[in-house]
Amino acid sequence: MMCQNRLKIKRAVVFTLLAATAMIIFSLTLGREIYGSDEYTLLSFALLNFAGYLFFILMPVELAFIYYLNTDLSVFLLNVIAIGTAMGSQVIDYYIGRSFSTKIIDRLIGRQRYEKAEAEIRKYGNIAIFAFNFLPLSSPVILLAAGMLKQRLPEVILYSFSGLVLKYLLMTAIF
Repeated sequence: MMCQNRLKIKRAVVFTLLAATAMIIFSLTLGREIYGSDEYTLLSFALLNFAGYLFFILMPVELAFIYYLNTDLSVFLLNVIAIGTAMGSQVIDYYIGRSFSTKIIDRLIGRQRYEKAEAEIRKYGNIAIFAFNFLPLSSPVILLAAGMLKQRLPEVILYSFSGLVLKYLLMTAIF
């Protein structure tokens, strides 16, 4: 009983830290970098993209990527940062899904969104992970569901990475 209470406290602390980090990232980047100045940096893009791939922040990261493509920043570095920060956030999403109970996840994103993601993974497996990362769908929620379903992390990373690489290379070619 005492061990369960400690685990619940640890989970609450981790969630609070993640939420606070996300809020800090938003306040440091969105208002100041995009709306407040004409100067765009790789750091602001990295923070913005990282936050956008966390499951509890729904944000059109693809639009931010296109926005930053039209600056003087290195296209190669933008792609590397986009894929790297997305993967980092999605690994966090996976481990949050693996660690937290269904009740906590229900409160954070809603039962219906989680059940939809879970159904996609159960029906299509790793192809769903690839598709959600390739298409502008809610890939963070699918990674959260993959964690809750205890999918194998190496496979999750492989399919997630493949989808992200293709998506960002295609967007770079088009825009």
